[in-house]
Amino acid sequence: MKVASAALAVTAVLALAGCGAGSSGGSGGAAAKVPATATGSLESLAAEVKCKPDMQIDADELRQALCKNGAGKFVLATFATDRGQREWINDAKDYGGHYLVGRKWVAVADDGVVRSLRGTLGGDVEAGADHHAHGG
Repeated sequence: MKVASAALAVTAVLALAGCGAGSSGGSGGAAAKVPATATGSLESLAAEVKCKPDMQIDADELRQALCKNGAGKFVLATFATDRGQREWINDAKDYGGHYLVGRKWVAVADDGVVRSLRGTLGGDVEAGADHHAHGG
């Protein structure tokens, strides 16, 4: 289930973001001051970034929702365990995308949205496989 969930999340984000090709949503300047990494439920994290989560998966080990705010569209997921989170991220990265990673949560979107969310939620930015060479 976790691989399918990761694929679903990343596929949804890549479809919404147009694979992130030519993304221009960043500030282009020096790295902004990053707040302490947020913690909490999916709903509390969504409230922090002013989105109403559209729940896609609501299971004991994984809660996942589609979100949209002023920065753009993204997937927000919370996990029951650190190990479950890391396995999900490792599987999802094969599909590309950009990941904002906190303790037992992740946001997946194009680079500009991830960097915007980081200004509120803190966390670490990770990048998935680069598929730009696949052109189109």
